Amino acid sequence: MPKPYRPSWCNSSEHLWRPSRREFLQVGSLGAFGLTLGRFLELQARGASVVDGKAKSKEPAAKSVIHIYLPGGMAAQESWDPKLLAPLEYRGPLGTVRTKIDGVHFSEHLSKTAQMADRITVIRSMTHGEADHDRGTHNMFTGYRPSPALQFPSFGSVVSHELGSRNDLPPYVCIPNLPTTFAGTGYLGSAFGPFSLGNDPAAGDFKVRDLSLPDGITEKRFNQRKEMRAIVDSHFSQLEKSDALAGMDSFYARAYSMVSSEKARAAFSIKDEPDKLRDEYGRNEAGQRMLLARRLVAAGVRFVSLTYGGWDHHDNIKNGIGNQLPRFDQAFATLIRDLDERGMLDSTLVLVSSEFGRTPKINATGGRDHYPKVFSVVMAGGGVKRGYAHGASDVTGGEPDHDPVTVPNLAATLYQQIGIDYEKALLAPGDRPVKIVKDGEVVTGVIA
Repeated sequence: MPKPYRPSWCNSSEHLWRPSRREFLQVGSLGAFGLTLGRFLELQARGASVVDGKAKSKEPAAKSVIHIYLPGGMAAQESWDPKLLAPLEYRGPLGTVRTKIDGVHFSEHLSKTAQMADRITVIRSMTHGEADHDRGTHNMFTGYRPSPALQFPSFGSVVSHELGSRNDLPPYVCIPNLPTTFAGTGYLGSAFGPFSLGNDPAAGDFKVRDLSLPDGITEKRFNQRKEMRAIVDSHFSQLEKSDALAGMDSFYARAYSMVSSEKARAAFSIKDEPDKLRDEYGRNEAGQRMLLARRLVAAGVRFVSLTYGGWDHHDNIKNGIGNQLPRFDQAFATLIRDLDERGMLDSTLVLVSSEFGRTPKINATGGRDHYPKVFSVVMAGGGVKRGYAHGASDVTGGEPDHDPVTVPNLAATLYQQIGIDYEKALLAPGDRPVKIVKDGEVVTGVIA
């Protein structure tokens, strides 16, 4: 048993040392109960309590996250941050609409979302340094800059690892498929990967792969096969232990639960939604993907990641935005309203992001090129403010004007809102501890 701490002047083992108040604060004597004083005060500042020397966090604001990713790099100037006062070559070809946030305008193609702006937060000062698609995508799915030495886990996989499943449903779902390897498990075990639908909910014949019993397989025969597989798995797991095998065991366990649970299967059944509501979302990829995401979080899925469109508009940005943004606008505005009317918005964190923004000036072919120095993301629900614009870019959209938000800061905010200690270290290969977020701080300005 380790000897108790004594100051240097105390040499007698028979002397009972009683620390002064000053010494108590200096040595952080709460360490004897499992926490240093510094850690105690840090947790207290975050709203945690201490029970029997162990941190116990308050109930998180968000129970689930919907991450809507717009691949390619959406232009903030043609969406969330139009430059009304800039010269035409910076302002671009689109008009604007007033929103329900005082002094804030959106693109003319976000008219429905503008009427829901009193329920969302727009961050107009996102910034990072990666102008390459893959590297920018890695940033916005993991919270980390890419490293040649380590593949970092996605937000969804960390949520899966830390919080686990609920209601026989996978904790992390991708709609319609895994959009990029950076949306995967990284250095975490394969068991924490996403469940991908394998089909688009906008398709007329939409059916989630592997969620129904094969033709000719009855419930009784299914259960018999499940028992046989358990016997075989037990035999081989004794011969070889590996992450791949453990991951497969976990996947099969989840699959059996989903296939045998009517409630779990029903969560994916978008055809059970009223036709009127499906029309309100839009009978297209944007609408049906967002509707299914709402259905899944309502059933208990913790993290849903969905993609829509392609926003790499180097040429003719007017038509490129005009062909896609109205569908997003209809779907997103309906999603926010639908969540709010069901009493789910406060417990569901919605994030809209893209890998970077676009150059301040329109190029020779009527488009904008890659530009990570400043761009916009949107958050809603899950404990963030309603009707708020955080930060700003300068008059031409060239750089953050004030309150810049880094990717680690965004990640820290997301994790805090869903109840994950973003400073916790996870073990990478070689038992190397790696923080969930490095050098990130919660963007307190967006928290309600």
